[in-house]
Amino acid sequence: MVTLNRIYTRTGDGGATRLATGEPVPKHHPRVEAYGTVDETNACLGLARLHAATDPFLDEGLARIQNELFDLGADLATPEREQPLGWEPLRVVASQVERLEREIDAMNEAMAPLESFVLPAGSALAAHLHLARTVCRRAERDATRLAEAPGEKVSGEAIKYLNRLSDWLFVAARRANANGADDVLWKPGGTR
Repeated sequence: MVTLNRIYTRTGDGGATRLATGEPVPKHHPRVEAYGTVDETNACLGLARLHAATDPFLDEGLARIQNELFDLGADLATPEREQPLGWEPLRVVASQVERLEREIDAMNEAMAPLESFVLPAGSALAAHLHLARTVCRRAERDATRLAEAPGEKVSGEAIKYLNRLSDWLFVAARRANANGADDVLWKPGGTR
């Protein structure tokens, strides 16, 4: 359980923050960028949920995913180190990725195959889910960039989770558009 008695600490006033391990890093460190973009994704999902009340499957799924994004943030904020931490870090696990895959498949069953790319439009819920999807893709790029940085490690499951989540959000947006019937499709060169 996390207890926050004070919201401001002034420790970041000089441009640094601390990872979950306690080590200080600049606020623009690639690891902070990665979990910060995960936090942005989560905020986008909060906006999407304002429009999800009519679809309990999506609303419940988004609520669970918001919690899992905090798990993912904790994972990214706790770098693996040679020396033991003295506690078990929270990590994203394969079963979380697999659940996203099962839900993608279940949602996709009700939809006709795509014949064009989908524009981020349609219902309010779909538009918010598309926004969350694009921010999630940025989080994935940040996490993979971090994983390639010298001396840095990122859990493979964390990267898989982000990749699968962006797919989940795409299919969920189609579900929010009457299972794709109300999707706004790209018309290549259609405005020439």
